[in-house]
Amino acid sequence: MHSDERAARAVEELSRRIHAASLDGGLDAEPVVELACLLYERGVHTSAVQELLERPAAGLAAHELIRLGEEVLRDVGSEVGARWWAALEQALTVVARDLEAAGIAGTLRLVIPDWDDSGQAWVEFQGVHHGNGIRLSAGSDPRWALASVAGATQEVVMETIWRVWPVCAEHGLGLHVEPADEVADEGVVWRCAGAGAHVVAPVGELPVDHRADPARVTNRSARRPRADRPGGRR
Repeated sequence: MHSDERAARAVEELSRRIHAASLDGGLDAEPVVELACLLYERGVHTSAVQELLERPAAGLAAHELIRLGEEVLRDVGSEVGARWWAALEQALTVVARDLEAAGIAGTLRLVIPDWDDSGQAWVEFQGVHHGNGIRLSAGSDPRWALASVAGATQEVVMETIWRVWPVCAEHGLGLHVEPADEVADEGVVWRCAGAGAHVVAPVGELPVDHRADPARVTNRSARRPRADRPGGRR
């Protein structure tokens, strides 16, 4: 697991702990200060983060700790969550090029459905979302974001068009996206299992299928993460 991914998951876990402890009335300083330290290291220098780092934890009264805990959770949602979401949107733009190369047209977008209380992002194609959601923290690392979005897009597109996509032109086999941590030197790629396995192309650079009609994929997002839940969740 990449260091960025570990840090992102630590932010999510601390956010959940703080949120739960605030509801139960058992919030203590340790997770709040730890979260502030992580956010500061990731470039989030808001007033709440600064105050938590500058004041001795033992000197924080209960009501101050609750206030600072709520503010730092909003910081996670509004600043970190927005950056992660933007990275996932950028990844979706890259994957959309592969759909166009295959002659598959339609509206592709990133959404957070009302029914998903976990706050995960879903790739929607032609009004359909299918398969698994994407943790917003995937946006903390470009390769992780691209691999996650490419895999989710593949799932929903195949469910919608009822055929395999993408396909290796040489072997006629469906491709799979390679996990980012296994191809650090190549980036994120589409791999075919034929002939002992081989890389077909980086994600976003599949060759144009000249047998298919030209296609245009409309790429637009819906509902950015809100700051009223940890990690910008709905």
